[in-house]
Amino acid sequence: MNRWILAGATLAMLMAGCGKKTPLYKDASYPAEERADDLIGRMTVEEKLGQLLCPLGWPMYEKVNGDVQITDAYRRFIREQHGGMLWGAFRADPWTRKTLENGLNPALAVKAYNAFQRYAIDSTRLGIPILLAEEAPHGHMAIGTTVFPTSIGLSASWDTELLREVGEVIGEELMAVGGTIGYGPVIDLSREPRWSRVEETYGEDMFLTARMAGALVKGASSRGVISTLKHFVAYGIPEGGHNGSPSHIGTRDLEENVLPTFKAAIDAGALSVMTSYNSIDGIPTTCNKELLTGVLRDRWNFEGFVVSDLESIDGLHTSHRVAKDRQQAGELALNAGVDVDLGAHCFSLLKESVEAGRVSTATLDRAVKRVLVRKFKAGLFDNPYLSEDNAREVRSPEHVAVAARAARESVTLLKNNGVLPLKAGTRIALVGPNAHNMYNQLGDYTAPQDPANIVTMLDGLRNAGAAVTYVKGCAVRDTRSHSIAEAVQAARRSDVVVAVVGGSSARDFKTRYVDTGAAVVDETLVSDMDAGEGFDRSTLDLLGLQPRLLEELKACGKPLVVVYVEGRPLEKNWAAEKADALLTLWYPGQEGGTALADVLLGRYNPAGRLSVSVPRSVGQLPVYYNRKMPYSHDYVEESQAPLYPFGYGLSYTTFEYANLRFPGDSVSVDVTNTGTLAGDEVVQIYVRDLVASTVRPRKQLCGFRRVSIGPGECVTVTIPLSRSAFELVNASYERVLESGEFEIQAGASSEDIRQTINVSL
Repeated sequence: MNRWILAGATLAMLMAGCGKKTPLYKDASYPAEERADDLIGRMTVEEKLGQLLCPLGWPMYEKVNGDVQITDAYRRFIREQHGGMLWGAFRADPWTRKTLENGLNPALAVKAYNAFQRYAIDSTRLGIPILLAEEAPHGHMAIGTTVFPTSIGLSASWDTELLREVGEVIGEELMAVGGTIGYGPVIDLSREPRWSRVEETYGEDMFLTARMAGALVKGASSRGVISTLKHFVAYGIPEGGHNGSPSHIGTRDLEENVLPTFKAAIDAGALSVMTSYNSIDGIPTTCNKELLTGVLRDRWNFEGFVVSDLESIDGLHTSHRVAKDRQQAGELALNAGVDVDLGAHCFSLLKESVEAGRVSTATLDRAVKRVLVRKFKAGLFDNPYLSEDNAREVRSPEHVAVAARAARESVTLLKNNGVLPLKAGTRIALVGPNAHNMYNQLGDYTAPQDPANIVTMLDGLRNAGAAVTYVKGCAVRDTRSHSIAEAVQAARRSDVVVAVVGGSSARDFKTRYVDTGAAVVDETLVSDMDAGEGFDRSTLDLLGLQPRLLEELKACGKPLVVVYVEGRPLEKNWAAEKADALLTLWYPGQEGGTALADVLLGRYNPAGRLSVSVPRSVGQLPVYYNRKMPYSHDYVEESQAPLYPFGYGLSYTTFEYANLRFPGDSVSVDVTNTGTLAGDEVVQIYVRDLVASTVRPRKQLCGFRRVSIGPGECVTVTIPLSRSAFELVNASYERVLESGEFEIQAGASSEDIRQTINVSL
């Protein structure tokens, strides 16, 4: 009898459960926007604010006996702050103190992700999943991932199809371990080479940046990643080259050169934008409502969310001093249009601000909805967990092949008197601080690496079977010890000397860092770092004993090939005059050594082109190619022209241009390979407005295409040329096409124009 009573009670409970209505926000059949509205209607103010917090992610797990588990810090974040997002959970570098030993490989990263989600969903009232944002400017900044050239190198390829493939790889590797948001690309225009973050940019030009970054965004978006564009806005032209200092820029320049890069990347699929640390005309960009709401939302109808740079909301109080405390800083940012607090120090203080009406409920709900919609559309509510097999998709042979192609295509030949390519059997003396230092070739925002995964310059030449003798010679900066005498001896015994010099963004465990992760310059600790966030320069000279090394190598009388591995365009006057060949690899990533060996030995014909001008001295700055009229005149001491202009790069073959024409919506030009080797040419199209109502640039890149051409072959290269190529922002700040005469130029660089035609519109 008791068994029947128990069964009846159980049946009644089951029937009651079956009749219980599922909350709308948990029903996948409804649109994301409706699900978000339903969920917001169930949330408290504290729960809403929690969705806007994005603290540091790496303290939220610990590695124990080869496994991973969440920490009390994560439990408190979820239980007490109702947290909705983490940043850099899988990041590993000296700042985070995560190493190959205590950091997470891809397999453990998947386990950590599942643990994060399980606790967030099972231990909270509403079961809202967590969203992971990860650094990914040139590969996911985590252990075991594929490392590509930094952006300044990627842009030297002038290859949008390559950038799309790079974006796909980054997207696949992020999604494989649960990274839904990828911080990058950085699309600041780099007009100030003293600035420490040039390497993260796509160079000095709006059009090239828009096309290259847009292609990378398309690739990443196709794999489900939300790309976060950095940094909104005009961050790459800081006063004095100091990272985060004010940016002096007029409204017209902003409209014509800076904002279009963001608009293009958003149109390509980017769904997140990060604010910057700088101010413009006295207004910090992190609380600039005219930009964050007026431009992004009202003009562009941007549907994604805006995230602050790390602690940039705090900086409204601590740095810019426009807020009396962090609470007021949070109010300013949220009301201006920032949706997510990276660092999570300010928005967590806003409950009283909402209750007092200084932040409206509508403003709070709008920000929360922007975040929740992304979670719903990413499928986190419906399929929150990952298969551990996903880890196998990271750093696959196919991904490494894309990294190798990117490294090759970014190699830029600046001078060659015929010494390259090297003849078979040439005995090579390989010297210099960057010839066999894997971290110096990887750039900033790179995780610790297994040496087996990185091909240095020495590795590349040895793998190719070259006869090579290696001597370091000197460090990038440290002058306390060197082996220059040994390098000279090796040079004398060789047929050719290859000196790999430059700089480094490689962080080490001795360097100190501020809260935002920027490095602190410390004269007592002489690392190789001369670039990377926080390492701004007052000169562009080679540091340490590198000039002496080059001088003594040249004195040996052997052919000298100088290779720069660098994060900014360093001074190259000596090498341009004295070296027999000169190349830049920028920071070429994990396959940099393979790329250099292929170019030196003639296995690959270089076709990289500069995306940033190389100045003769800092006294010339700025030297970007599309400065406004009138033309500059020479200085007393030197030419006003850069040493190497935007778009410049040589090949082992030669090309001729002919028959430029403009049928109306595109330009066509015939290009002939007049040499004996197959090669790539980067055809560049510029437009000059001959008479206009506002001052125009001397010329503006409006189209380009990288094409492969066989020896003796002639190809017709056709490049779209849209109406926007002829538009300007007039005196009333309206974008218009004024009728008049324009000059269309086709050439191999901004200063090597081969064909011109005039057209009237």
